[in-house]
Amino acid sequence: RQTLDVGELGPRNVFAGIKSSYKPEDLTDRMVILVNNLAPRQMKFGMSEGMVLASSNDDGIFLISPDKGAEAGMKVK
Repeated sequence: RQTLDVGELGPRNVFAGIKSSYKPEDLTDRMVILVNNLAPRQMKFGMSEGMVLASSNDDGIFLISPDKGAEAGMKVK
């Protein structure tokens, strides 16, 4: 479970299958791209309010991150 700061929209809880590639402490203060316009979905572990963008291959999972200067809550265009 990740709790993401989405700027003025407030925090969002997201369940992402990235545990095999990322330690929780490596994600603190890391910027990621959140798909926030999805309907909340009840998961086995709780309510998920979005989806974190990532790519993957046989080597693992790779989070998609914005460039330097991006701020929490900015829209992807």
